[in-house]
Amino acid sequence: MSDLLAFPMAIKWRLTAVMADREVSNEKLQELTGFHAGTISKLRNNPPKRVDIDTLDKLCQALSCEPGDLLRYMPNVISQNNVEIDKKDE
Repeated sequence: MSDLLAFPMAIKWRLTAVMADREVSNEKLQELTGFHAGTISKLRNNPPKRVDIDTLDKLCQALSCEPGDLLRYMPNVISQNNVEIDKKDE
């Protein structure tokens, strides 16, 4: 029996990676965006199901990035037991 998701999410949330690339801590992002520390923690640790345009705007301004830096479309990658598998390799 396969553990593959029936409708895999092809959009990857990359906030943690963008923050690391720019050496921005949670505290610094809180200062730059005005978001509560809990909100930043949730955004980093749990990919959101939807992102408000104002939230995306504040993140992009604070991190000097484009929305495409935070959201990546990866149609050939699916999740199996929390491990990414490239469908092209099957």
